[in-house]
Amino acid sequence: MLTLGSLMTGRRDGAELDPLAQEGKLRKELGVLAIFCIATGAMISSGLFVLPGLAFAASGPSVILAYLLAALLAIPALFSKAELATAMPKAGGSYFFIERGLGGAFGTIGGMAAWLSLTLKTAFALVGMGSFAVLLFPQMSVFEVKLLAVGLCIIFMFINFVGAKHAGRLQSGLVMALLAALVYFVARGLPSVEVARFEPFMPKGSGAVFATAGLVFVSYGGLTKAASVAEEARNPGRNIPLGMILAFIVVTLFYGLAIFVTVGTLDAGVLAESRTPLSTAAASFAGTPGLLILAIAALAAFITTGNAGILAASRIPMAMSKDGLLPSFLGRVNRRFGTPHYGVFATGAIMIVAIVTLDLVTLVKVASTMKIILFLLVNLAVIMMRESRIQHYRPTFRSPFYPWVQGAGILLYGFLVFKMGLMALALTGAFFCGSLLWYVGYVGIHMRRDSALIQVVRRITDRDLEPSGVALESELRDILKERDEIVEDRFDRMIHECTILDRTERESVWDFFRGISGTLADELGMTEDRVYELLVERERESTTALRPGLAIPHIVVEGEHVFRLLLARSKSGIDFGDDTPPVHAVFVLMGSADERNYHLRALMHVAQITQDSGFDAKWMAAAGPEQLRNTVLLGERRRDVAEKE
Repeated sequence: MLTLGSLMTGRRDGAELDPLAQEGKLRKELGVLAIFCIATGAMISSGLFVLPGLAFAASGPSVILAYLLAALLAIPALFSKAELATAMPKAGGSYFFIERGLGGAFGTIGGMAAWLSLTLKTAFALVGMGSFAVLLFPQMSVFEVKLLAVGLCIIFMFINFVGAKHAGRLQSGLVMALLAALVYFVARGLPSVEVARFEPFMPKGSGAVFATAGLVFVSYGGLTKAASVAEEARNPGRNIPLGMILAFIVVTLFYGLAIFVTVGTLDAGVLAESRTPLSTAAASFAGTPGLLILAIAALAAFITTGNAGILAASRIPMAMSKDGLLPSFLGRVNRRFGTPHYGVFATGAIMIVAIVTLDLVTLVKVASTMKIILFLLVNLAVIMMRESRIQHYRPTFRSPFYPWVQGAGILLYGFLVFKMGLMALALTGAFFCGSLLWYVGYVGIHMRRDSALIQVVRRITDRDLEPSGVALESELRDILKERDEIVEDRFDRMIHECTILDRTERESVWDFFRGISGTLADELGMTEDRVYELLVERERESTTALRPGLAIPHIVVEGEHVFRLLLARSKSGIDFGDDTPPVHAVFVLMGSADERNYHLRALMHVAQITQDSGFDAKWMAAAGPEQLRNTVLLGERRRDVAEKE
């Protein structure tokens, strides 16, 4: 239960310290509404309340088409990030996906770019509030506008420090109020739209529409921010893609309708010069009340962008530090609040410096260029993850039309990068070189983590490129266990410890039994002949080949409290009988008489795992014993509460 005191202290009643935070983990407190609001709030800001005037000046009434085209350009990144986030719901978002997909060097570049682009664009959003604050308080100076932005930044830092749940609640409330204001704007303004204002529709030609689409593409840049907080999402396999897709649909709809009303109610000259286009349009058909409502809505929009920006950006240095790419203190989670407090402070500090000292216009253009490059790398990461054929890459949402969507995204984003101009390209190139130098100098070129790219190279070259550190396959297995809330039971522990054989020659069941008897004898403390005798006796009673490709030999052995498992794969097949198809998967169960009940339970677990329609393909595709082990550990089965305890 949360009380006022617990809200201020960041802990629940009766709990001094958060147990997850003590383990360095983040709380899973964000539902689908919070994910939707984080993505929506990150998109609806300057892209709707400032950019339409500039975009109209560049393309005329066809600015509506430019926004819809920009929405289409965002789809590859949306699908790719949704897939990656459901397969790897970890803090860091784009950084984590790029690092695991393409390796440490790309991960460092992508992580730095993601962190700074989010941070700088969030700072720009807070400063952008000035245009609307002046509408409400005309006497405000430039210094006071910046002071207001710094103050809001500090408030958001505090909110994000005490927990993602509070940040998510603030975000949800502000986004709902913002959407309500936009509904008012559209409903009140549609009757005042004049069709004549849309003629000519493309005064500057179709080329201007495409150029404007590149300009307003940044309006959708916040769509995938929700992926950065995937580790804090409840049921991420469902909530992340659902929240992001709903946000994309709703925001695209409101962009189209709001800009349609704005173009249809303002004179071309007025709209082209306006830096507060929706507020100006509201004043034209709803008077001063409309102006004030839209100005307040714009302030709420910038606040949601600032809040979502700190929430998402602060998770990136945390993820990078855990991988050794940034100093370790940035990865610490506060034991009381369960938040990455150093990441929040570092992100907020960069924002404050940017607000006070920097020319944000050029930097935001560079940040936008980096965002496009990030989208390009994320699409490439999906291709690497899929083509690596890593067994435990199991997203619950799969991008439709793979790989055509990703290929089109890479080409289109590459085109947009070159449309950003030489200055932005030069500054971005310098930034990337600096990030690469940091990687070489701080991490060391000798360090090589496993990645999907290395797995693809392994497949193509048939070379053994063993990385240092944790193998990606095992890491993904642990991520899946956390995502699906798998609590290990006795069966899991036995699978972790059991012997796994990978046999290649075609053989009879008797030769197979003779071949494994020595291994089992050592484990059971019996003679090899006795183990072989028990296996043969059980097989002659009735075949243990239960279905094509699967056999479960099981025997009762001497002793008390004895239960063992042995797993074996036969690539060429084991002949269990003349009328039985070759067996490729063998689960050998051995237990003493007093373990009879668990013997039946273990049989049930094996049956549940092997009944999965994809089990046989995964079993045969496994690269070796450890992948065979992981196939069983992550198999679908019911875990009994009594066993977990």
